[in-house]
Amino acid sequence: MNEYEERLENRGIRVTAVRLLILKAMLNYPQAFSLADMENKLETVDKSTLFRTISLFHEKHLIHSIDDGSGSIKYSVCSTDCTCSLKDLHVHFACNLCKKTYCLEGIHIPTVQLPKGFLLQSVNFVMKGLCDHCSKLQLGCRQ
Repeated sequence: MNEYEERLENRGIRVTAVRLLILKAMLNYPQAFSLADMENKLETVDKSTLFRTISLFHEKHLIHSIDDGSGSIKYSVCSTDCTCSLKDLHVHFACNLCKKTYCLEGIHIPTVQLPKGFLLQSVNFVMKGLCDHCSKLQLGCRQ
């Protein structure tokens, strides 16, 4: 069994050729991706199949979603030991110039003490600014 098949099986997802194709494409993105990104990358995959697969991967915690404020939900493949619990949550960074969104897995979301009776169900921590590449472009323009 290869690493892609193992990733699917470890999340309780039945291995199919299309699911393997989609997972490989997702793992090739260096930053978060949208449904439209996947549609453009995998033109041979039916859009409804792609949507259902992304939904399944999200439900089984193979990928996580990011609302970066762009109006389009982004996704990123979870690390193999991620359970998508609060302890696994991390900061995301959305670049204002290139519009790419990155997972900053090394920066965990701080624990916030909620008032009595409040029940936390999800957290979305997105920082915005210029990514490494775009900040160098901006600095280069000023010199």
